[in-house]
Amino acid sequence: MSGCCGSNNDSEKLRELVREAYAGIAREGGSCCGSSAGTGCGEVSVKSFAESVGYSKEELEKLPEGANLGLSCGNPTAIASLVPGETVLDLGSGGGFDVFIAAEKVGSEGRAIGVDMTADMLAKARRNAEAYTQRSGLRNVEFRLGEIEHLPVADGSVDVVLSNCVINLSQDKPQVWREVARVLRPGGRVSVSDLALFKPLPEAIRSSVRALVGCVAGAVTVDETRRMLEQAGLTAIELTPRGEYVQSQADWNDPLYGMIIQHLPEGEGVGDYLTSLDIRARKAE
Repeated sequence: MSGCCGSNNDSEKLRELVREAYAGIAREGGSCCGSSAGTGCGEVSVKSFAESVGYSKEELEKLPEGANLGLSCGNPTAIASLVPGETVLDLGSGGGFDVFIAAEKVGSEGRAIGVDMTADMLAKARRNAEAYTQRSGLRNVEFRLGEIEHLPVADGSVDVVLSNCVINLSQDKPQVWREVARVLRPGGRVSVSDLALFKPLPEAIRSSVRALVGCVAGAVTVDETRRMLEQAGLTAIELTPRGEYVQSQADWNDPLYGMIIQHLPEGEGVGDYLTSLDIRARKAE
């Protein structure tokens, strides 16, 4: 599903499916991993999964309870090189996981903003913000309701854009990247972890709603990702595959990945098709 696929009506139906699935996660709790949205695995397992994709125990222990919903496929804050005083925007911020980690790094003079299209997620994140402030003494986080294709953020107002396993869910990825370029200040940075493909998935997987919600069916190739960033006017693009994410899914016996394996040609594995991708780029000065 590259870009805006099908009719506007089809795209809106898919958007509502994603919204409903993640609203359910917000109400009922997280999953072991982003792919098996809605499969509860407990707080200990969620923390262990976050460690497996690059978060430290110290970062995770500081988070408000329930902020980590197990929906990561990388650690964008680790590659963002955040410094005090910066303004950071997280696309698809969920329970506030990466927002809170970023907010500590930018400090009292900085700001971390999360945008999510799901009202239940927004309510959860705002409750978590109260716990974050009580623990840290910082009041530098904000959560806004909105779609990542139409960000409720002013032009040229953000130093760093983060996102963690969310852009693949969009039916209009080129528009998302244009919005990223719009809100960044000149010289601003992109730091995104997302799923990407080395080659197209079999049709049975591409047409699976379960695989779409699980961040797989909507992924595009690494080359397509680069092309969309370039067309949005972003520069200094660095795309780094992280195959260990797919391996961690296998280690967790993720049911979605089990389904995917059943539909792959004999002799091929998920890692031949799918990877977590660290995406870095800049807006020209």
